[in-house]
Amino acid sequence: MPVAEQTWGSPVKASFLASSVGRKIVMAVTGVVLSVFVTVHMLGNLQAYMGATTMNAYAKFLQESLHGGGIWISRIVLLVVVLLHAWAALSLTLSNWSARPQGYRAQQLQAATLSSRTMRYTGVFLAGFIIYHLLHLTTGQAHPAFVHGDAYGNFVRGFQQPLASAVYIVAQLCLGLHLWHGVWSFTQTFGWSHPRYNIARRAIATVLAVLVAAVNLSFPISVLLGVIR
Repeated sequence: MPVAEQTWGSPVKASFLASSVGRKIVMAVTGVVLSVFVTVHMLGNLQAYMGATTMNAYAKFLQESLHGGGIWISRIVLLVVVLLHAWAALSLTLSNWSARPQGYRAQQLQAATLSSRTMRYTGVFLAGFIIYHLLHLTTGQAHPAFVHGDAYGNFVRGFQQPLASAVYIVAQLCLGLHLWHGVWSFTQTFGWSHPRYNIARRAIATVLAVLVAAVNLSFPISVLLGVIR
């Protein structure tokens, strides 16, 4: 049967997600969504530098958007995106391990960047960090002084604990590495890998990764130094 006559239910169409190209597209699209989210989340947290009134008002706005439904829609969408991203990354990793000869792997490591070599490890760490972050500053189970409705107070009291701040600092360093290689990879998946665009791709990846990581690192450091209190 000619390819043009095959239906959506054919093996070729049905195997899209089973193909490496399909999974790379899933990882790229979900990576874009997550990159936008971490950037917006970082910008929102800048409210902490404006004081308790501003940050608590911002948190209340998020909680009450669409009569309280907006925050849950966002959470469900993000959960689906994170699960799809993790599934695509894991399945591609397993496929690569099973298909890659040892000699080729050794050759690739010599040319790989730090961010690409640590991509799997930073991804696993960030997955665990997301759970901790939710328990720490969203639901409060991992926060000994959590007060519902006091976003600013929870933020400050949470980062006043050196161990909690240390976890956040390591997480943001991992995020910077993960984000840099993620932006570089999904632009390649979208077909932008070309000598004409590579300088711009590298600049975008570097600026976004450094900006997000640096601003997020400033939060626990500012609290520990007493700048935010």
